[in-house]
Amino acid sequence: MTDFRTGLGWDNHRLAPGRVLILAGVEIPHETGFEAHSDGDILLHAVTDALLGAVALGDIGMHFPDTDPAWKGASSDRFVRHALALVREQGYRLSNVDSTVILERPKLKDYRPTIRASLAALVELPLDRVNVKFKTSEKVGPVGEQRSAEAQAIVTILRDNSE
Repeated sequence: MTDFRTGLGWDNHRLAPGRVLILAGVEIPHETGFEAHSDGDILLHAVTDALLGAVALGDIGMHFPDTDPAWKGASSDRFVRHALALVREQGYRLSNVDSTVILERPKLKDYRPTIRASLAALVELPLDRVNVKFKTSEKVGPVGEQRSAEAQAIVTILRDNSE
């Protein structure tokens, strides 16, 4: 019998001029980027929270508090690797990732293959188990007004309990 769990992650950050816009470790040229303590990669933050949630080990802020100077400017791939290691320590393996980035501009469709490949490589999954969707907020709310951006992720993890 296979034991499976799911985890849901969500993140958002303000957009600010002169900052880097980075998704799954891929820098996207744009006049604004994420205002954050770390590199602000909202997609990787959402994936981190989803992984931690799947094994009931809290959230990104518990493991990497923004009050700790050690994480100032940190690359978010470190957060994902840590969460993935915890999933494995609990005896699970990651099966798939589905994610959504909500950002009014820039349009991200041309970056999809690169972002998806980067995320798949980071979580050590084949491309057919990693999905990245892009949405706008139809000019509604802080995302629609280009003041912020959001990301959501859901993961499925599995443990084979057969003997």
